[in-house]
Amino acid sequence: MSKEIQISQVDALFSNGSYPIEFLFYYEPAFDTKRLRSALQKLSSVFWPAFGEYRDGAIVFDRYREADCFEEEAVDRDLDISEIDKADYRVLSRFALPELKRLFFLKAIRFKNGLALIPKMNHVAGDGYSYFLFLSVLAALSRPTVVPFKSFLVNLALRPHHRRTVLRDFSFRGVELKPLAQHGKLAIECDTILRQDVQSVIQEAASSANLRISTNDVLSALAMKKLVRAQPDFWTEDVRLTMPIDVRGKVKEYSRGFFGNGIMFHTVMFKKEQLENSPVQKLAIEIRKSMPPLSKETYLDFLRKLEEILSAGKRDEFRPYDPERGCLVTNLSRLPADKLDFGTGSPKLAVPLTVEKNAAGILARNENFVLRLAY
Repeated sequence: MSKEIQISQVDALFSNGSYPIEFLFYYEPAFDTKRLRSALQKLSSVFWPAFGEYRDGAIVFDRYREADCFEEEAVDRDLDISEIDKADYRVLSRFALPELKRLFFLKAIRFKNGLALIPKMNHVAGDGYSYFLFLSVLAALSRPTVVPFKSFLVNLALRPHHRRTVLRDFSFRGVELKPLAQHGKLAIECDTILRQDVQSVIQEAASSANLRISTNDVLSALAMKKLVRAQPDFWTEDVRLTMPIDVRGKVKEYSRGFFGNGIMFHTVMFKKEQLENSPVQKLAIEIRKSMPPLSKETYLDFLRKLEEILSAGKRDEFRPYDPERGCLVTNLSRLPADKLDFGTGSPKLAVPLTVEKNAAGILARNENFVLRLAY
């Protein structure tokens, strides 16, 4: 039985296939994928938008076909973990999957020393929270100790829902966005940031400015400084910082079970000179002061602004950020790697494969953070 749902204003930002969510997860020891494949088929009825196709303003799902969503291969060599961990663009591009037919695809590569899983999801299907919600449920259902499927769903604390336009009606029929221009080979830089250094900046701001700033404020400020310093001749006078913010905790119509794009994009403008010369603490304070109050009303305002851009015919502006004029910083430090246990433990490695120009990802590594910059 086919299903169809209209996409939301935020979904529409990604309707040209831009910014897919794609990671490489490495497991050692490897595990048999038979249960995983069975779990994929079972979950296709629950997380059906991930297994559908995007067609003219809607996500359409007819039936599950494994060949459209899963592939496994074996290679007669070890996976070089240190090479993957360096995040070199040429290395990562070898593992990135081609453009998707369905909105989700999972490739398993069996190496001599372990198993790599590469789940890729088109962003029109959902955001990072949705991606990891789905993978967490997939892992739980794949583990040998799980209860029967129907009982599992009844007990599922975050049973997903798909009410994408519950806040505001929206139609994207007949509108096509141009694919983004392909960037060349990008430089990727990974810097370890000690948690104690971040905490020192937070404590100093609390004592000197009597202001409570967050870890995200500090790391976003640091990422901006590094991206501007790495290519000083690239930037004009004004540089934009754009951050995706999850609104599920403040919009009850979505809640934590919403499978889709429950995010808004917040942009802060800085002067290039300010980013070059100001200390991290001062920039972090500016970021904190700029943050909008999160509520249903502010999110509705954000959705209306997206609609206004479209109605004004400014399709070149209808995108999450402009890499020629600013940077995108995404915080992935709360990635729930411990929930991605398919039966042999959590992944030994979790590496983002999506690489975007002038973008930074904030990752966790043991007790510290890693800033992954691409430019």
